[in-house]
Amino acid sequence: MTDDVFRYDTAPARRRWIVETLREQRFVSIADLAGRLGVSDMTIRRDLRKLEDRGEVSVVRGGVHLPPEDTVGFSGRAQANALAKQRIATAATDLIGPQDTIALDAGTTVCALTETLPASFTGSVVTHSIPVIQHFLAQGGTRVVGLGGDLYPVSEAFVGPMTVDAAARLRVRTFFLGAAAVDDRGVYVASDIERPTKLALMDIADQVVLLVDETKFAMSAPVLLCSLDRLDALITDRQPPTAVAERLTAAETRLVVSQIPAGAQPRKQGTA
Repeated sequence: MTDDVFRYDTAPARRRWIVETLREQRFVSIADLAGRLGVSDMTIRRDLRKLEDRGEVSVVRGGVHLPPEDTVGFSGRAQANALAKQRIATAATDLIGPQDTIALDAGTTVCALTETLPASFTGSVVTHSIPVIQHFLAQGGTRVVGLGGDLYPVSEAFVGPMTVDAAARLRVRTFFLGAAAVDDRGVYVASDIERPTKLALMDIADQVVLLVDETKFAMSAPVLLCSLDRLDALITDRQPPTAVAERLTAAETRLVVSQIPAGAQPRKQGTA
């Protein structure tokens, strides 16, 4: 038994480690947890049931993830899978022309795109996301069209009829969309209050590009936003499940997989 395993040989210690690991990785399989902690699948399942009863985790088929995003702050979500989000955002910049008008959704993966836009970008950004607006306010040099409305604290974004009306008067080259979950049936959001604004931004875009890390393929969310054939492209960090990949092919939706090199480390926020 290794020193690390020995440190987590009690149920409370294991459960603390599981929650801490999920804060970094967002999703971990039961087999991975059992192997890393040196215990049986049954032991892990007992630990997860206890954590789920306390509302600390959500158990899904084959693994576990953190509770729905409305219980986790924006900054906490931004830190999860930070390297994957940076890789996805870097790949997304290949779809942006230097003078394009783009729209950025509210969400941590899309927000990472603000850090990867090249200095040569002289276009405009349309957004209802407060973190995105704050980034460009601090950085300067980029024209930002902010969509006002009712503040939705969970996403730190504006939503509602005023936001939808403001979006309807605009047109953008590309809308970079975020999501709470994805499966072969489509793209999901956590709350219906977000749906009208996202749909309005999709309607004004020449192309819609979904940015999601691999954990979103294992997540569940209650509100169906759209089917996969509504997307022009999907950018992620790992090959999606077979059912999703096949549906993307059938829909003629471009799939971009920006894999993380072994040993890579997240870039500190605010650096080039």
